[in-house]
Amino acid sequence: MKLLKKEFRLCMHPFCYILPLLSSLVLVPAYPYGVCCFYTALGIFFICLSARENHDASYTLTLPVSRREAAAGRICLCVCLEMIQLLCMGLFILLKNAVIPGSNPAGLDAGLAVIGEGFLLYTLFNLVFFPRYWRDISKPGVAFVIASVVLFLWIILEIVAAYAVPFVRDILDTPDPEHLREKAVFTLCAAALFAAGSFLSARLSGKKFESVDLKL
Repeated sequence: MKLLKKEFRLCMHPFCYILPLLSSLVLVPAYPYGVCCFYTALGIFFICLSARENHDASYTLTLPVSRREAAAGRICLCVCLEMIQLLCMGLFILLKNAVIPGSNPAGLDAGLAVIGEGFLLYTLFNLVFFPRYWRDISKPGVAFVIASVVLFLWIILEIVAAYAVPFVRDILDTPDPEHLREKAVFTLCAAALFAAGSFLSARLSGKKFESVDLKL
């Protein structure tokens, strides 16, 4: 908890404070809603980049914490940002369906399934970005580029699936409250994968960071 507090106070990038507002992009017609998650991923990259410039790792390791705990603290901060973004997205989805309902030709319709899709996107990002980042914290851009490619490939696959995969097309890509039970199960499963993936990412990242030759 103290490490998380330190991350919020010392590593939080100003851009991250406006990220929840970018969830309002779900109000844009014909927009791939998964891209909203990319902006949070971009904010995470800015956090890691500014931490490098401020020599945050050198400072953190002068504290009575292990390298595994240092990596876990940063990941906990980022997971909090991801969950806040999904919460805000859910609120904007409710607003969209109340004010400007309609289908989305660029992927899933605005609804509960989009939140599940967000959990899956963040699971992929966390598993790809953080272990690669903590392997060499001096090059956050390399990790971000790799993770971004994976993220956009998944978004493209989701758009294609909305037209080609029966379960996605006929169940998930429908306006709420149609098939709400199936969408709820999908979202809960995606949330469970997100929790497991983030935990695994923290374990892998801590292991990678322990092997880094960091000059304090």
